[in-house]
Amino acid sequence: MDGYQGLTALIESAWEELNSSDAGRRNLCLDVVSDVLETGRLARHDAERAVERLVTVALSDDEGYAVRESALHAVCTVSTHYVLPYRVVEPLAAGADGFEPLLLGYVLTILGCTQDQAALPIVERFLHHPHSEVRRDASEAVTELRWHRESAQDRTA
Repeated sequence: MDGYQGLTALIESAWEELNSSDAGRRNLCLDVVSDVLETGRLARHDAERAVERLVTVALSDDEGYAVRESALHAVCTVSTHYVLPYRVVEPLAAGADGFEPLLLGYVLTILGCTQDQAALPIVERFLHHPHSEVRRDASEAVTELRWHRESAQDRTA
């Protein structure tokens, strides 16, 4: 088994273990997925497929706060190595209003990292959120998205 196969095998094993009934064990499985994604060594399609599964976990009503936070943290980890297409994280945007403030901060950061202008109206909605941390995260994501828009405009000019 080569290094790449070893990484994908680790992720597949973690997904299988995620079905465990113990929340602590599920949390550890997501840490393994995050660690593998943090290497930045997965092919884009494998990373995106992992993110799709993480998004599903983060949106799950059946999961507790800690497991959902671990899933969102792992997606944030991915966004340091890959530019995630908006379509992959769009379910987070659709469900943004249902997240607790700390988890919403992760979601806003993830949306900002997509560099996709489709995320901008969703992120801007949270600039007036009652929690100052959410407003700060929204402001940073808006800045990121606008910077990428201006950079793209400069490249085409």
